[in-house]
Amino acid sequence: MNLDEAYRACEHITATEARNFSYGIKLLPEPKRRAMSALYALARRIDDIGDGDGAPAEKLDALARVRKQVGELRTDRPAVHSDDPVMTAVADVARRYPLPVSALEELIEGCEMDVVGTRYDTFDDLVGYCRRVAGTVGRLSLAIYGTEAPARAEGLADDLGVALQITNILRDVVEDHRALGRVYLPRADLDRFGVGPDLDGPEDALIALVAFETGRAEEWYERGFTLLPLLDRRSRAATAAMAGIYHRLLVTIRRDPSAVLRGRVSLPAWQKAAVAARALTWGRP
Repeated sequence: MNLDEAYRACEHITATEARNFSYGIKLLPEPKRRAMSALYALARRIDDIGDGDGAPAEKLDALARVRKQVGELRTDRPAVHSDDPVMTAVADVARRYPLPVSALEELIEGCEMDVVGTRYDTFDDLVGYCRRVAGTVGRLSLAIYGTEAPARAEGLADDLGVALQITNILRDVVEDHRALGRVYLPRADLDRFGVGPDLDGPEDALIALVAFETGRAEEWYERGFTLLPLLDRRSRAATAAMAGIYHRLLVTIRRDPSAVLRGRVSLPAWQKAAVAARALTWGRP
């Protein structure tokens, strides 16, 4: 398999699976678009392992194999995976950009936390998880985008990732528990609002808790969006589109927190396209 074929395979995965991120990735110039598609495809593979049907031990073994492949990216000559388009493309990305391999390893660690059923006592504990599974994606993206203020931008990219992940958690709060047995909301917050450890108790209490957490997420967006002026025009547009779609989703949940109890909250395609168009034109969500 040559590199063009590998990248095309990653772009296909992104186009079919990244329903929200693809709007922003499409706004990047081709080299960065290809690189981001490769990173998304690898992140998707890791996530699919964690959410798959296998036993926990099988999932941990599969993640260990991915961790080994990722570790090879630190060498001058990583192993060739001729039958694996995703790792073929990611290895090329690692040669072309200052990819923080440690961020990929943190992403795997966050998925391992899901597999073993980690729960979080405090909001700070939850933030630590969010930094692993989403802040890492922000840092990896920044390695592709580039910036003249890397130290400041890295922290802000991480913050924006936390905002997106909290939005994901709130959107999927019921589905995650029913389908995967996962409860991400911190025990301290569950206790404060009178919600049981398995989201049991008065429905109004859970709705109030979701509303409270949307306010917290908004604070993370406020900090994270200050990353935008530190990026070039196309990278700024891509970030504003991707994060802007998730922020619009959060706004929808804030207006009606009970919606997450009725089903998966989503935005219509026209609204996502409008956010992307605004990002490209004005460089903001």
